[in-house]
Amino acid sequence: MYRLKGELLLTQDRRSRPSPSEQPSLAIATEAEACFRQAIGTARELSAKSFELRAGMSLARLLRDTGRREEAREQLAAVYKSFTEGFDTADLKEAKSLLDELSA
Repeated sequence: MYRLKGELLLTQDRRSRPSPSEQPSLAIATEAEACFRQAIGTARELSAKSFELRAGMSLARLLRDTGRREEAREQLAAVYKSFTEGFDTADLKEAKSLLDELSA
């Protein structure tokens, strides 16, 4: 739920801007980041790795979009490296693609 709240905040903010390519407002980005970090923490507590990965990807995209590419790559890499199987799943393929983009 925290991840979805963060995504919803960013979507609403994107729709309210004249140019969707602009960075999210600082207040929205801060609130969304807190939601994504809460989602990651909750997923870890529950040992829900796929939810942790999805929240990690959301956080990585936000960090990338706010000019924090290295932090985004480090955050997502930590979650991605915890997987030992399932690399043919859609979520892990998407995470790998995002990591490759962040590493370029």
